[in-house]
Amino acid sequence: MSTEISKVMREIPMWGTIVFIECDGPDKDLLETGIDKCAEFFQEVDEVFSTYKTDSQVSKLRRGEIEIGDCTEDLQKVWQLCLKAKKITDGSFDPWCVEGGFDPSGYVKGWASDKAIEILRGHGATFIQVNGAGDLSLFGGPHKIGIRSPEDEKVILKIFELEGGAIATSGTYERGAHIRDPHTGLIAIGARSATVVGPDGGLADALATALIVSGRDGAIWFAKPELSEYHAWVIDRHDDVAWSVGYGHGRD
Repeated sequence: MSTEISKVMREIPMWGTIVFIECDGPDKDLLETGIDKCAEFFQEVDEVFSTYKTDSQVSKLRRGEIEIGDCTEDLQKVWQLCLKAKKITDGSFDPWCVEGGFDPSGYVKGWASDKAIEILRGHGATFIQVNGAGDLSLFGGPHKIGIRSPEDEKVILKIFELEGGAIATSGTYERGAHIRDPHTGLIAIGARSATVVGPDGGLADALATALIVSGRDGAIWFAKPELSEYHAWVIDRHDDVAWSVGYGHGRD
């Protein structure tokens, strides 16, 4: 006898955007509980990591009121993960270079979405999409994910078919040209759009940001063995040429 599969979808206002969760599983009530847990977790993340809330730990850290060793275990972990991402990208991803000090926003959204996948799997979900403003963590595919044109959101330029993992896109989509080059302090001009696919949402988000900074000529770091499970699809800054990059095959 076949088991009926239920689908649950919910929009959660968070981090200045909308996080959209879609999941399937045999127990609808359990899925709803799982999404409730995700919403609670996202709220906890916002309370700790927000750069807009003056009483968050990140804000206190930025003002020098506390040290990283005084912070929650999650914040200390994300700090270390950001250090790792900075090293891997040869400094093209640098949360410490922004005005006001450490800003983990370019990492923590993907990291938290991956945690939501774990929560939902623990509540019986067999298919999951967690979508935070176009950066997705996925489980139980197949998932077909379309990448919009940075010039026209109605135009889909590429479709990825994935079983799981994460896909992150940075560029001039919802917030315009907002990424700064850590090496110059100026607005990054390496690429108009960068999409990264890989197993970890936080790192994928950081790598996509770094590719906007590095561009085609500066993305040599993407060929490092540490990134062997990641690949990227990038639209050049000054023309409509798209190129891909990944470990073992360089740039196409």
